[in-house]
Amino acid sequence: MSIDVAVIPGDGIGKEVMEQGLKVLEAVEEMENVKFKFSEFPWGCEYYLKNNEMMPHDGLKQLSAFDSILMGAVGYPGVPDHVSLWGLLLPIRRGFDQYINLRPSRLLRGFISPLADKKPGSFNFDIVRENTEGEYSNMGGILREGTNEEIAVQNSIFTHKGTERVIRYAFKLAIERSRISGKTPYVAGATKSNGINYTMPFWDRIFRGVASEFPEVRTNLFHIDALAAYLVTKPETFDVIVGSNLFGDILSDIGGAISGGIGVSPSANLNPEGKYPSLFEPVHGSAPDIAGKGIANPVGMIWTVAMFLEHHNMGELSKALLEAIQRASETGFRTPDLKGKYTTAEVSSKIIEIFREIRS
Repeated sequence: MSIDVAVIPGDGIGKEVMEQGLKVLEAVEEMENVKFKFSEFPWGCEYYLKNNEMMPHDGLKQLSAFDSILMGAVGYPGVPDHVSLWGLLLPIRRGFDQYINLRPSRLLRGFISPLADKKPGSFNFDIVRENTEGEYSNMGGILREGTNEEIAVQNSIFTHKGTERVIRYAFKLAIERSRISGKTPYVAGATKSNGINYTMPFWDRIFRGVASEFPEVRTNLFHIDALAAYLVTKPETFDVIVGSNLFGDILSDIGGAISGGIGVSPSANLNPEGKYPSLFEPVHGSAPDIAGKGIANPVGMIWTVAMFLEHHNMGELSKALLEAIQRASETGFRTPDLKGKYTTAEVSSKIIEIFREIRS
């Protein structure tokens, strides 16, 4: 089996963690009957400073030839965040209809949650975020700019198709998870229909409609503020959470924080039908303050690689890699952000060493 992979290391520590992610895949090649064909693209903020664009005008066309995309992190001093986001990642998500953003949140062995009473394994939930429309729709404008009567308008776009398909994905995921856990599948929906009086009742109505097709799934709709609080006070009660673009974004960062830190958080931007390539990226950002120091946490990238492997029907490898991450951390191989003393490369090497042992 051969898989063509587009690699966008990005900026700052993105390049450093990407190097470790590729080492993991090289180890997979050595042990398994699979070949990865990597093609690197130097796009990002540093590319923008030289070319006044985050990627070439035909960037999506170039990427469309690949089976999947691996991205490190994007962001650089001097380039506004809205320029970097709207110039690279969002065009990829929307151009390739990657309408599912999947973010697992679980406290792995060897990691410490800032929630004092939570032990490894005490919570394990997935956040399904709508990824192509909603509050991040590119609709609006500025009127009377620069005056004291300036007006900013930002429109949210919710379509029936876009809302229904992400909710339906969440329900199917909950059923899939229940087959493994043996627990009753449960989907929690994020809303704010008491204050946002058009899009959120629309979301709620579609949620209830989809729920009626899955009577075996337990459901609940939570206002986003209460749901954010519950993720901190009782995360163990959740299974699958589905939310709009904005709400899913916020909740998934909370999920990462309570799982040990944003540096361990993976994500997948999925086109479930496989018509276009999906994109896999850690969510920690480019961290220019520590770039070049060799201390960036590689776990987020390596866990992302595990999601990449599962997406390509290598579930056993994905499980082995996640187990290797936990065993390495249990033996103390952690970077400084997790109160460890090891470098990016040392943590990665230990994970790969244990991964080889598990597979052998």
